[in-house]
Amino acid sequence: MQRRAFSLALPSVALLGLHGLARAQSFPARPIRYIVPVSAGGGSDMVGRTVTERWGKLLNQAFVVDNQGGGGGVIASQATARAPADGYTLMQGYVATHGTSPATRKLPYDAVKDFTPIGMIGGTPNVLVINVDVPAKDFTQFIAHAKANPGKLSYGSAGQGSLTHLTMELFKAQTGLEMTHVPYRGIAPAFTDLLGGQTQAMFPGLAAAMQYIKSGRVRAIAVTGKTRHPQIPEVPTLEELGLAGFDAMQWYGVVGPAGIPPDVVQRLNETLNAVLQAPDMGEKLSIEAIQPMPMSSQEFGDYIRADVARWTQLAREKNIQLDN
Repeated sequence: MQRRAFSLALPSVALLGLHGLARAQSFPARPIRYIVPVSAGGGSDMVGRTVTERWGKLLNQAFVVDNQGGGGGVIASQATARAPADGYTLMQGYVATHGTSPATRKLPYDAVKDFTPIGMIGGTPNVLVINVDVPAKDFTQFIAHAKANPGKLSYGSAGQGSLTHLTMELFKAQTGLEMTHVPYRGIAPAFTDLLGGQTQAMFPGLAAAMQYIKSGRVRAIAVTGKTRHPQIPEVPTLEELGLAGFDAMQWYGVVGPAGIPPDVVQRLNETLNAVLQAPDMGEKLSIEAIQPMPMSSQEFGDYIRADVARWTQLAREKNIQLDN
């Protein structure tokens, strides 16, 4: 009897499998809405348009980029989470929407439960830069100088709870340094005061810092990530310098509403990764100092969970809560 029941169930399982295969092969049958959680014209927008142009050609369907700035990505994230889970609405999630903001703010969405991870696009490291008048030529000398002057040095950030803020707090926790935080409304004014000597150090993303590093207006002494970055190969990683496992990165990836069928996710993931692995894609994304990081959907989901957990733990330890 059990064998008969099992055999009767087989056709239904097979039909479900064939249905999924047929859906994946026919997907997408219409243009895909691609929400970018910033206004048009910035670096994040460039990343989205560069990737979706190639992605659309591979899927033989257009991607319609929908810029929804405001609320630090909250508006775009809510719109994505509420969309039908059919694969036709995707969003370019990044470290703020699915990393630092969930760790420091009460949000109207759950960065893990309300989304389906599609795949990572890539990331750019954060770089420790110091004012050129600081009497330190390298990382070791800076640590010695800061420890000899506890509480006398200050560092800038793009704002309370930003990646530039949390990265430096993580750095302070692992090195035992005492420095005063000076938050700004954006990275541009933070750089203005760093160049002017009002602050002595900062941990910006490499793309924002590159022009100042190349012109010699700031000194780069360390970079996050597992390997040195090709645009500043002379700058050692924090891992090399003894801070094992130190990881902070401005990353970009693709998510959709929770519940997208696995066969659609697989098709989207495989084609996205094919785009990222094209020989010239790394060069195109290097304008923003981004290195492609293709991952499976599962790997990207694990990455998001780990990023949220890391910054949440730090925010609790340092009492960084923007709703207080």
